[in-house]
Parts: sequence; structure tokens; C-alpha cells
Amino acid sequence: MKNLVLLSLVALALGAAAFLAHAQAPAANLQPKEAAQPMKTWLIRIIPPRPHFDQDATPAEQALMDQHFVYWKDLNAQGVCLFGGPVLDPRGVYGILVVRAATEVEARALGEGDPAVKAGVIKIEVAEMRVVFVPKGSAK
Repeated sequence: MKNLVLLSLVALALGAAAFLAHAQAPAANLQPKEAAQPMKTWLIRIIPPRPHFDQDATPAEQALMDQHFVYWKDLNAQGVCLFGGPVLDPRGVYGILVVRAATEVEARALGEGDPAVKAGVIKIEVAEMRVVFVPKGSAK
């Protein structure tokens, strides 16, 4: 009787091992040949056409900047744009945005997707940034 129980346990263990080996094998085959690149953070500097653009934008420019705001607010809601806003430098206003992207090309594409950039009203500069401190509750 003890041999039958022992034999049953051995058979169960071998069966479980075979099942686990088979279950893990397809997962290895489903992985892409190239590992996904890790996400990085990028600073996008928004360069307006004039130093006091925030005060003297034409109605057409303001309409584009409204679209600019909606574009980035949507990317913020998606977790792509971490934060951003205008820098009220007395020498001239400009904007900053911090985004997540795997490459500079992807970060630049996000910036170039901005309606105000597409229209040629504002320009962008992109640089990698290591975010070290974020407001509490902002970390994702």
C-alpha cells in the first residue's frame, strides 16, 4: 500500500513537472526577438515666436495654443506627459514638458504632433532628462 501511494506521488510530481515545462515553453516562444527598449524621460522645451507671446498672441495663435493645451492634457491623462507648463521668465516666456518615451525620436515625434508645432507657431527642443524628484502622489 505504501508503495502504491509513493508511486502515485511520484507520478503526480512528474506529471506536474511536465505540465509546468510545457506551459512555460510557449511563453518563451511568444516573446519578441528584440526586447522592448526601456522608457526614458525627456524634456521638451517649447520655444514661442516672441518673448511676450503669452501676452500678445493673435486670436489665431491663441486658438492654436488652446489646441496645444488639449493635446498635452490628453497625453498627460494617458501618462505619457508627466508634467509641463509655461516658464514665466522675465526675459521671455517659454514652456517645458516632461514626457516618457523609449527614444529621442519618439519624444520628438510627440513634440512634433503638437498642433501649434505643426502650424509653425512654436518650435521645440528635446533632451533626455532624468526625473529624480516628483510631487507626492505623482509617481507612476
